[in-house]
Amino acid sequence: MDLVLGSDLRIGIQTIHRRTEPAPGLWLPTINELVAFVELVDQCGYDSLWVGDHISFPVPIFDPLLQLAQAGVVSRRLTLGTSVLLLPLRHPTPVAKQVTTLDHLTEGRLILGVGVGGEFPKEYAACDVPHNERGARLAEGVQVLRKFFSGEPVSHKGRFYGPFEDVPMRPPPRQLGGPPIWFAGRNEMALRRVGQLGDGYLAYVITPDMYRTALETIAVAADAAGRSPGPFGTGHLLFTRLDNSYQTALDRATETLSVRYAMDFRRAAAKYCALGKPEQVAERIREFHAAGVRHVVLDLLGRYEERRQQIEWFAAKTLPLLRDLRAG
Repeated sequence: MDLVLGSDLRIGIQTIHRRTEPAPGLWLPTINELVAFVELVDQCGYDSLWVGDHISFPVPIFDPLLQLAQAGVVSRRLTLGTSVLLLPLRHPTPVAKQVTTLDHLTEGRLILGVGVGGEFPKEYAACDVPHNERGARLAEGVQVLRKFFSGEPVSHKGRFYGPFEDVPMRPPPRQLGGPPIWFAGRNEMALRRVGQLGDGYLAYVITPDMYRTALETIAVAADAAGRSPGPFGTGHLLFTRLDNSYQTALDRATETLSVRYAMDFRRAAAKYCALGKPEQVAERIREFHAAGVRHVVLDLLGRYEERRQQIEWFAAKTLPLLRDLRAG
């Protein structure tokens, strides 16, 4: 199956209330802080706002669906998405109710990104979910979600969920059939799952060449599953740092990501991030667009106190360099 991609590039921002590290002092986020942040992203001309998900993480992080519910009241324009919800850590039936509610609260502006995570096995243990079952649970969980998104009474008997019969859940989501479900993943099994089940692909920590190859694998899997050609979303979570030089940007990115993931991230930052002056960052984004990415989600790296400056700097200096890709 040929994946039907759009042409226009969309640009979003990752994180709302998640604190970037390292940062000093006690962290007590406020409603006014969230309102100011969402308004900033909206007024600067970005297209979307995304939040990540972990139950347990080396740095402070909140629940993504609750954050998006709050953000959806502030902006009436931005697309809102999870990047990504770790669905295997949760039973899909209450998630279906939460996502349906959020789709209405955002008036149908929701993209549901899902994935398995796995970098932190302790959060799986804490949720009483075997770490080696996360991929299979994701696939079955999405099947349950889509059944409930239909608006019809649901019956299900699977390996992990059910049996239950004729369970109604009303109302159905605002978007017909539910919000689009974009899958994350990098290995071949995960990519085949995207082709079999996904409305889109949301990647991170890969290069443009790796992204292009991933789309080829997804297309083959979709064809093997007998899927009909249709619109397919392509996103990429891109760690980004604007600075006066590539080297300074690399230093700041390494500092942030090494704390966040509790490991030395310097080599990975050099390989996978968009770093440096606005022109250098724009060129990296162009490489991803050429590889098939149509929605870049920027995770702007650095100290918490620098976030506003990075958002405004990118909007003022990098977005204009991408204007030809965003025109539609």
